[in-house]
Amino acid sequence: MSEAAATETPLQTAPLPALVVPPRLAAMWKRGAEFLGCPVAILAGAMTWVSERNLVAAISNAGGFGVIACGAMTPALLDAELKATRKLTAKPFGVNLITMHPQLMELVDVCQTNNASHVVFAGGVPPGEAIKRAKAFAKVVCFAPAVVMAKRLIKNGADALVIEGSEAGGHIGPVSTSVLAQEILPVIRDVPIFVAGGIGRGEAIISFLDMGAAGVQMGTRFVCASESIAHPKFKQAFIRAAAREAMPTVQLDKRFPVIPVRALNNKGTEAFMETQRRVLEKFLRGEVEQLAAQLEIEHFWAGALRRAVVDGDVENGSLMAGQSVGMVEREEPVTAIIAELVAQAGAALAARSA
Repeated sequence: MSEAAATETPLQTAPLPALVVPPRLAAMWKRGAEFLGCPVAILAGAMTWVSERNLVAAISNAGGFGVIACGAMTPALLDAELKATRKLTAKPFGVNLITMHPQLMELVDVCQTNNASHVVFAGGVPPGEAIKRAKAFAKVVCFAPAVVMAKRLIKNGADALVIEGSEAGGHIGPVSTSVLAQEILPVIRDVPIFVAGGIGRGEAIISFLDMGAAGVQMGTRFVCASESIAHPKFKQAFIRAAAREAMPTVQLDKRFPVIPVRALNNKGTEAFMETQRRVLEKFLRGEVEQLAAQLEIEHFWAGALRRAVVDGDVENGSLMAGQSVGMVEREEPVTAIIAELVAQAGAALAARSA
């Protein structure tokens, strides 16, 4: 059973519509596609409560690369989620693990037991031992917020990197996608790099492939997929929202670093600020250590996100969304989303030739 307590859908038996990737596009993202083991070099962003078995399998079945969001799952829950996803797709998919999870090593072992092909470490710099253990059975993907960190992660064994700009949803860094791409893509050539943050159309994909990216990571565009188990009210909030409504939270005190979170503003955002203030006061009084305090905030976000995604409480829950939310216009199947992105990219390339 997944964190989202999703109902399992039957394995797709009817043939999916043939996805035609233009040869020129296939050549541009060949490195990323071969690394992921799929025809479309779109790595799905792992979204807690949303990126579970149904959406992950649908993305992989449609030619992209689905990624399970482990979030705060226990090893037993992740084991069940991996097995359930395997029943829905025979295609490759990955597992996203949060580095500050107290049972990180056990989660890596679960991935190995289930023959996971790709492990994505997120939420911080993964311990060297975690990378080493994961590399024994899978390809390892890490997030790099700067050139120095990218080089360090590659030295530690990362097989690929994701560079995610501040336009992304959920936890974000301080630098925009376009600037990160300019800083990192020309310098780092050792491993495939996937660009993320604010990407909502095929033309943008082409621009980053031109700069040297192997592919892209996208999350927000898939929230309103028909296969997504997100509550109808959650999806409607995305469909109605404009890019400017997805705003980052602020850090109250530099002595207590809290990673900003981009989400649609509502009462849940206000509740987070109050929670951050309360936890900060406990930390400054010496009642709780920094890691424990950060975990308390993470647990708040997980609970608030569940209220919105699963229960449909879009007033008090967390509506984590990237700025590309303004390009989410309707609910549609994953196959249609990926086909549209590929068509847009292909049209952009054709326009150049013309």
